[in-house]
Amino acid sequence: MQTENNTNPLTTPRLRHRRRSTEVTSDAGRANGDHLLVHDRSKYKSMLVRAYSTVWMIGGFALIVYMGHLYITAMVVVIQIFMARELFNLLRKAHEERDLPGFRLLNWYFFFTAMLFVYGRILSQRLVNTVNSDKFLYQFVSSLIKYHMVVCYFLYITGFVWFILSLKKKLYKYQFGQYAWTHMILIVVFTQSSFTVANIFEGIFWFLLPATLIVINDIAAYICGFFFGRTPLIKLSPKKTWEGFIGASVVTIISAFVLANILGRFQWLTCPRKDLSTGWLHCDPGPLFKPEEFNLSGWVPQWFPWKEISVLPVQWHAVCFGLFASIIAPFGGFFASGFKRAFKIKDFGDSIPGHGGMTDRMDCQMVMAVFSYIYHQSFVVAQTLSVEIILEQILTNLTFDEQQDLYTKLGEVLHKRLYGP
Repeated sequence: MQTENNTNPLTTPRLRHRRRSTEVTSDAGRANGDHLLVHDRSKYKSMLVRAYSTVWMIGGFALIVYMGHLYITAMVVVIQIFMARELFNLLRKAHEERDLPGFRLLNWYFFFTAMLFVYGRILSQRLVNTVNSDKFLYQFVSSLIKYHMVVCYFLYITGFVWFILSLKKKLYKYQFGQYAWTHMILIVVFTQSSFTVANIFEGIFWFLLPATLIVINDIAAYICGFFFGRTPLIKLSPKKTWEGFIGASVVTIISAFVLANILGRFQWLTCPRKDLSTGWLHCDPGPLFKPEEFNLSGWVPQWFPWKEISVLPVQWHAVCFGLFASIIAPFGGFFASGFKRAFKIKDFGDSIPGHGGMTDRMDCQMVMAVFSYIYHQSFVVAQTLSVEIILEQILTNLTFDEQQDLYTKLGEVLHKRLYGP
């Protein structure tokens, strides 16, 4: 009996298929390419929601800026709390935390300890200047400032001991992971916020201009990308396009030059705040905010109506801010996009309709705040001793009796110089 042989002597080679990358969403190609978002009718609803939220945010922001330095600082604190809440919840696991009562409270304990340390260092001298008319309050505040670092250190050590005592078997990995995550959040949130608050008290101008440029860049990139975007910019953000990036850069740089001229003419925005009062400010704006006239007769045709333009020197600094806000700061958003992809989430939160969470709106602002402070300290502030700096050191580091002794000796020295021995 002949057996049936189904074996084919010519074996067919196996085809190996490359695994598709999961880093890009399936609709990434539809977001760009030949399909414009403006032709996608479903996008108009989300655009209207986003625009509605933007109007409310800009209106509220303008009101807070008008109210002054303390209210802006309070706004920064509220933003910090929202960002911390969103980031704390990102790696939270309800199953583990059911067995760890009070563990979430420990994270917030570290948060407010860090807040006391950061704001105590930034606002200490301004607090002294506010209460220097009352001898008792002045001595009390001076003592608090003198021992501020000690108090914060022991508060942190208390939290550290609390954490060690809360460790539970089989949950060590989760608890130590949360401990490291909490400290990373504190570094990210308070590093940028300390620079932000420092900018505010150097003059609202140095806070308002960079923050506004980020908003302008974000809105311009969204609009340019919505109506003209075709070419994908980066895989981390499939909906970002080169058209939106370039268009937003042009708009941001022009806006920086024009906006600096407008904001730089208000003393309320340019004067530094030396105390924690809320009254209107009056000061010498300095050479950066004093207009200079430029003759354009040799550069423009005869029919051009303006033969001279008035430019504030600070506008050239604003161009640098515009360049950074349009070219470098967006990478803060790209970093956040990659971070969200790593954790497979769309947004950090849902506190702002159409925008996601507070962290989603602050990603570029954090990068810009640090740059603004470093630029201001490096290229704007004079790198010399001033009366204000010396006075701050005296009020902070000397006791009241030592200050009186210094006052007496300084009076004797000045008397000898004026009238001789």
